[in-house]
Amino acid sequence: MVKAPSYQLPRSYSFKAIWKTTFPILISLVMEELLGMIDTAFLGRVGEVELGASAIAGVYFTILYMLGFGFSIGAQIVIGRRNGEASESGKGFGAIGHVFWQGVWFLVGLSVVTMGLSYVLSPSILHGVLQSENIYAASLIYVDWRIPGLLFAFLTAMFRAFFVGTRNTASLTWNSIVLVSSNILLDWVLIFGHWGFPAMGIQGAALASTIAEGISLVFFIVWSAFTADKKFGLQKPVKPVWKEFKELFSIASWVMVENVLNVSVWLLFFLFIEHVGEEQLAIANIIRSISEVPFVFSAAFASTAATLVSNIIGEGHPEGVVPVIRRVLLLCVLTMLPLLAVFALFPHWIIGLFTDIPSLVQDSVDTLWVMCGATLVTLPWNVYLQSVAGTGDTKVCLRFDVVALSVYAVYCTVIIGILKSSIAVCWTADGVYSLCILIQCLVYIHRGKWRENVEPDATRATSSEG
Repeated sequence: MVKAPSYQLPRSYSFKAIWKTTFPILISLVMEELLGMIDTAFLGRVGEVELGASAIAGVYFTILYMLGFGFSIGAQIVIGRRNGEASESGKGFGAIGHVFWQGVWFLVGLSVVTMGLSYVLSPSILHGVLQSENIYAASLIYVDWRIPGLLFAFLTAMFRAFFVGTRNTASLTWNSIVLVSSNILLDWVLIFGHWGFPAMGIQGAALASTIAEGISLVFFIVWSAFTADKKFGLQKPVKPVWKEFKELFSIASWVMVENVLNVSVWLLFFLFIEHVGEEQLAIANIIRSISEVPFVFSAAFASTAATLVSNIIGEGHPEGVVPVIRRVLLLCVLTMLPLLAVFALFPHWIIGLFTDIPSLVQDSVDTLWVMCGATLVTLPWNVYLQSVAGTGDTKVCLRFDVVALSVYAVYCTVIIGILKSSIAVCWTADGVYSLCILIQCLVYIHRGKWRENVEPDATRATSSEG
C-alpha cells in the first residue's frame, strides 16, 4: 500500500473553503431534485398509476439525460485541471473557455440525436419491458412531453460544469431557485388545471419540468453574459477543434457510460418491482423520491471532491489528494447524519408529504427505515467514486460500476424475482450496489495506483510555473 507523503493543505482547501464550494452545489442539487419530488408529490394525489408511471418514465428520461450530464462531468474534470494549472502559473485561463465551447457543440448535437432516437424507439422499449398497459400508456405520455427538455438540460449541465470546475458556484443557488419555483408553479397550473388551463395530469407534470428547464438555461446564459470573468473566454464562441474535442471526449466518454449505468440501476430495480404490482411500484417511487434527498447531499460533496482533486492535481500537488478526500468525506458525514435521523424518527410525516393515500403511507414505513440504514452504511461511495474520476482515470470508474451492477442484478434477481421478498427487503439491493463500489474505490485510492496517471500532469504544471 502506498502511503501519501505528509502534505499541508493550503487554506483554499480548508474545511471552510470546502463548505463554501459545496454549499451552492448542494442547494442547486437539492432544488433540482425537487423537480422529481414535486412531480411525485403532485401525482401522488392523482392516482397510483400516474405515481408508478412517473417513476419508470422519470428514470428512463434520467438515463438519457445522463449521457449529456456525464459528458459535462468529464468536461468539469478537465476544466478543474486547467483551472488549477492556470492558477498555479498565472496564465492559460483561456483554455477553459475552449473546453466549455467544445462541450457546448457536442451536447447540442447529442441532444438532437438522442431526441430523435427516443421518439422512434421509446414506444417499443417501454412496451417491451412493462407488463401493465396502464403504466405503459402513462409512461409513454410522460416521456414524449419530457424529451424536448434534453436540449435545455444538456446545455445547463455544461454551464454547471464551468462554474463548478472554476470553483465559482454561487450562480448555482440562484439558478436552482429559478428552476424549482417555476416548476412548482407550472405543476400546479398544468397538472390540476388552474388559471383556465385544462387538467393535464402526468402530461402536465412532464411539460412543466421541460419548460422549467428552458427557463433555467436562459438564466445561466444571462448570468454568464454579465458575471463570467472575461479571462475564461466564455463571451466569444470558438469553432470546434478536433484535437481539443478528442482530448475532452477521451475523459468524458467513460463518465457518460458510467453515469448511464448508475441510473440504469434504478430502472432495473423499478422494472423488477413493476412485475410485482402497481402498489409496490408506487411505494418504491415514494421511497426513491425521499432517498434522493440524502443522495443529493452526498452528490454535492462528491462533485466538490472531484473538482478539488482535479484542481490540486493541476496545481502540481497530487500528495494532497487523499487529505482532500478525507476532509470532504468528514463534512459529508456530519451533514448527513441529522437528516437521516429525522427520516427515521418521523417516517409517517415524511411519507405523508408525497401521498395522502393511507395504505401507501403505512406500507412505506419499513422501506423508509431500510433506506436510512442502507444510506448510513454506504454513505461514502459517491465521494470516493467521484474522487477517482477527479484524478482523470474515468475508465476505472466505469469498470467499478460494471462490477457493482453485475452484483446488483444477481442480487435483485434472487430477492425479487425468485424469493418474492417484501419491498423493504428489496431495498437492501441499493446498499449492496453502493457497498460494492465503495470497496473497489477504497482499494484503488489507498493503493495509490492513481498517482501513475497524474504525475505527468503534475510535472507539466510545475514546469510551467518556472
